[in-house]
Formats: sequence, structure tokens, C-alpha cells
Amino acid sequence: MDGSQPRTETPTALKRISLLSSPMRAVIRLRRKVQFLKKTRLHLNLPREQSPELVQTKLLQRQISLSRTNLYNPSMSLFNQATFDNSQYFTFDTSVDQSMVNKYKRKKTRRKSRMVLYPESSKKYLPTEQKSKAKRCLLLLIGIICFQILNAIENLDDNLQKYDLDGLEKTMHREVFGQKVAVDRIMELLKDYLATHIHNKPLVISFNGPPGVGKSHVGWLLAKHFRSVMDNDFVLQYFVMHHCPNKEATPACQSDLSEKISEMVTRAEIEEKIPLFILDEVELMSPVLLDTLSRFFQPNQTNEFLNAIYILISNVGGSEITTFALQNVSSDLLHQQRKIEELLYIIQPILTHFHPLWKSADIIPFGLLEKSHVINCILEEMMREGLYPDQSHIENLASQLSYYTTGGREYAITGCKQVGAKVNLL
Repeated sequence: MDGSQPRTETPTALKRISLLSSPMRAVIRLRRKVQFLKKTRLHLNLPREQSPELVQTKLLQRQISLSRTNLYNPSMSLFNQATFDNSQYFTFDTSVDQSMVNKYKRKKTRRKSRMVLYPESSKKYLPTEQKSKAKRCLLLLIGIICFQILNAIENLDDNLQKYDLDGLEKTMHREVFGQKVAVDRIMELLKDYLATHIHNKPLVISFNGPPGVGKSHVGWLLAKHFRSVMDNDFVLQYFVMHHCPNKEATPACQSDLSEKISEMVTRAEIEEKIPLFILDEVELMSPVLLDTLSRFFQPNQTNEFLNAIYILISNVGGSEITTFALQNVSSDLLHQQRKIEELLYIIQPILTHFHPLWKSADIIPFGLLEKSHVINCILEEMMREGLYPDQSHIENLASQLSYYTTGGREYAITGCKQVGAKVNLL
């Protein structure tokens, strides 16, 4: 019986296998077809001509048709149930399909953004770059500024040439002995001030030093030079002992001095000239006259009073300058810039204590004259008087003067002040 039983069950088993093999082959074919469609059409590359809604409709129709096949073939349904559950294309869950649709839309939008549209009637090339007019205006403005600068420089040169300061400098170096540092400083101040006609304060220069060192002589040379380059009406030499000898006449002197200064600066402003006021023997002025002068030195005035030059000549601080020179004679420190600053530090408080108007002044100290400088003064005076410059007479006159002797050098006590009187005795 054991041998016959297999023979009776063999046809039935073969029939069941044939029934199962046919649905399996159909399922395998369907699965291969789905995988093929998945790779070609539904793997994030939807055709451009099909919309996302049409694709979703086709997927639903295919799933319904497969469901009907499962109803007629239960074995096939049971056999491939896990396969259908795992597949994302045979369920009613549309979340995956919606993500594909969104990605399709994004890719379509990105493609559109890359497109460059040109008008049909125009050529496809970049527009020509137009030159800006602002650049031309900027170049024109720079040219105008450069022209104005050159014009201003020429005007500065014209002002200096109008006053012939180079000629004045040569004259002073030739006729002033032993005061090279002082002359250089005077010319520096004059050139800076006379280079333009617009100022915020008048120029006030103070010559200070012991008697006979050339202060009044420099003032006389300045007056002579400016009278030659300007009209005589724009130069005033005021000697205190001559114009106001009596202290009782101080109010009249004050009124007279103020009137002269006001009239001169007014006329000079009209003709665009800078007047020169040389005031000698300032230490002999009364406090009232000094106060009057001080008001003209202030910056808060009308324009005509700001364009003026004042030269103050006095012996105030002369003894301090003499002491300083004799103490530093060994190394000739008086003619060094550092020592001059020390000297100014010494005499500045003395001058401001005498009167506050010296706060507005540029102080120029005049040092002592050596014996060689006195000999040059004698020679110049003899030639001026028309005398033959005999060397023995010159040395004889120079030896008659008094000197400070220190460090192997001789400095004249009275400078060249007595030279004129000595020459007249010849």
C-alpha cells in the first residue's frame, strides 16, 4: 500500500503544481514589468508631456486591475501579498507620489530660471557700456583746482616781487654787521606776511638789544626800502623823543598817533598795499601810548587794521641779552637756534612785564658786536663821509672804544653807536 499510494496522489500533486505555476509566472511577469516601468518612467523622471495628475490616475487604474486578478486567483494573492504590501505603486498611499510631483515641479521651475529670454527682434549680445558724464565733470573740477593753485602761487610771487624782498635782503646782509641771525629772522617774517594780502592779525616785530648793535639802523633800512617800492604815505617812522617829547602832551600824542595809523591803513587798504610803522625808542613811551598801540595789535578788528606791519625798537631786555652773550661766548652759542630759544625764554617775561603789548610781538634779539664788526662800521662811515679809508686810522678809531673782553674775544660795550662821532673828528 505504501508503494501504491504515491501512484494515486501523483496526478493530483501535478495538477496542483500546474495550477500554482501559472499564477506565479503571471506574478513574475507583472513584477518584472513593474520594475521596468519603475526604472524607466517612475524613478523621479516623469515625462514632460504627462502631468502629475495623469500619472496618478494611471497608477490607480493599474492597481485596481491587479486587485481584480487577485480576486479570481486567491493563491496568487496569498503568494504575493508581501510583495504587494511592500510596493509603493500598488497601494492607495499617495504620499510618495506627491513628493515626486513636488520634486518634478521644483525641477521644472529650476529649468525655467536658467533660461535667458531675449526679444525676438534683437540680437543676443550684452548691451554696450555707456561712459558716465560724472567722470568728465570730475576731471574738469580737478583741472580748475590745479589752475587756481597755480594762479595763487603766481600771485604770491607777484606780491613778493612787488615789495622786492630779495633786494632788501641783500642790502641788509651787506650793510648790517654781526646780526646775521636777526636779519634772517626778519626776512623770514616779512616774506611770510607779505606773500598775501589777507591776514587775520597784523605783523608785530620787536627789535630788542643793548644800544649800538644795529636796531635803529635796520629800522632805517626798512623805511628806506619800503619808501622806494611804495609811496611815502605808507611808511611812518615815529620817534618818541621827537614826536612826543613832553609827557604833558600825552593825550595829544595819543590822538595824533591813532589818527595817523587809521588814515594810513585806510589808504593802504584802498590801494591794496600793506603799510609799515616803525616806532623807535618804545621804552620811552608813556603807558597811555602803549595802550593805544596795543589796541591796534589785536586780531578782532576790521580788515584794514589787520593788514599792517609794526616794528618796535627798544633797549628793553638789553642787559639780559648782554649777560647771556658774555656767559656763552666760548662756544658762540648766541648764534645757535637752541640758545636763541633759551634767550627768548629769559627776555619774554621781562618784556610782557614792561607792557602786555609784547605778547603779540615776534621778538628778535640783537647780540653784541665784536671788534671786527666795529671796524666794518668805521669803514662804512668813512666811505659815506667821503674820507679815505686808511687802515691805520680805522684801527686807531676802533681802539678808542670800550670793550668787554672774555674768552679771547672783544665785544664793544656801546657797539657802533659812537662810530659816527669818532669819524667826524678826523
